[in-house]
Amino acid sequence: MAPPSPSTQRDRIVIIGAGFGGFQAAQSLAGATADVLLIDRNNYHTFVPLLYQVATAQLEPSLVAYPVRTKLRGMRNVRFLQAEVKRVDFHHKLVDLGDNLIPYDYLVVATGAAVHDYGVPGVAAHAFTLQSLREALELRNHVLQCCEQAAFITDDRERQRLMTFAIVGGGATGVELAGALAEWLRGAVRRDFSELSDWGRVMLLQAGSSLLPEFPQRLGNYTHRQLEQLGVQVSLNTKVTACSEQDVKLSDQEAIATATVVWAAGVTANPPTLAQPSHQKAKGKLALRETLQLVEHDNVYAIGDVAYFEQSGEPLSGVAPEALQQGVAVARNLRRQLAGDSPRPFRYLNKGRLAIIGGYGGVGSVLGVNFGGWLPWLMWLLVHVVYLPGYRSRLLVLLTWVQNYVMGDRALRQLSAHTDAKH
Repeated sequence: MAPPSPSTQRDRIVIIGAGFGGFQAAQSLAGATADVLLIDRNNYHTFVPLLYQVATAQLEPSLVAYPVRTKLRGMRNVRFLQAEVKRVDFHHKLVDLGDNLIPYDYLVVATGAAVHDYGVPGVAAHAFTLQSLREALELRNHVLQCCEQAAFITDDRERQRLMTFAIVGGGATGVELAGALAEWLRGAVRRDFSELSDWGRVMLLQAGSSLLPEFPQRLGNYTHRQLEQLGVQVSLNTKVTACSEQDVKLSDQEAIATATVVWAAGVTANPPTLAQPSHQKAKGKLALRETLQLVEHDNVYAIGDVAYFEQSGEPLSGVAPEALQQGVAVARNLRRQLAGDSPRPFRYLNKGRLAIIGGYGGVGSVLGVNFGGWLPWLMWLLVHVVYLPGYRSRLLVLLTWVQNYVMGDRALRQLSAHTDAKH
């Protein structure tokens, strides 16, 4: 595999990862006096915040996966290479693809996050996660298979196990998934499967004392009440100690029989394998200067979930708006370095946070104002449509949401033949 060759001997900027930060950095470097190479194992950008809607049969997979090359059209100095990075050598300024070495003058590491199982036995083998499009499809297939099996099984205990869905983690991902899954089961699934006398049991297991700990306590309490109205069984101060194909075990020795465990309890940094050690912070994140450069290397930047950056004494949380702003800032600093100037410090402009719950409810913390109800729910929908790349995707997502929320139906209930179930 030969890498794209620059037309002239200019500096080369290599960006690893086409997530929010890396994708934004590549676009922001269009027209720069350097050749830019964006590398990712997939040839599409995944809109991760909407993966849970793929998993709960709300959105088609193609609507949250945007082709990288389509977005880079017309950017003459920016190219894309689909490959998996095996190792990075800072000293020799090389990116190792296994069968090829890519030299660089400047490097941007934007490899995102991986699931953090906290050493809980059975999570890797038996729990579903929502880090990729493939995982979202696997979960959707599995839920549909559980419903199909439960519809004709004669063993009541096994039917209850198949229709019990345990979600571990009360952050935004866990809350949004629990609400969407409960709405799906009590809506379209209940209408489709008349053989089922019970539409299912959704459990949200949170180790902490409240839901959405990144929001004020009042909004966490509101979220708790809203989920219970949807039929979700919320358990606070509940730690999972193990999970298997048959059940999930809790710290109080209780075992919940379930065929579905979804792990949304946290992530850790996912840096590439490094030939030389680099200073790392909490959860394996790379230590940075205030300019987003690595502590040890002037020509290497890190952004997004793989980067540890403090502002006002607190680390950034790793949400998409942070990565997008970091992508723009890194591109500006690279342009400054190419011109012989010094990089400038990065400052994150926090515009607020939103989370959707379900039942036309959401929570928001915007400009110091905390509120819950239909307004943050609507704001969440609008914000995500705006950030979604591609006019076609935006239009189709809007039309799909009209069908989902106004008509109370979900059309995407066919099993996909190209994905495998977890169990």
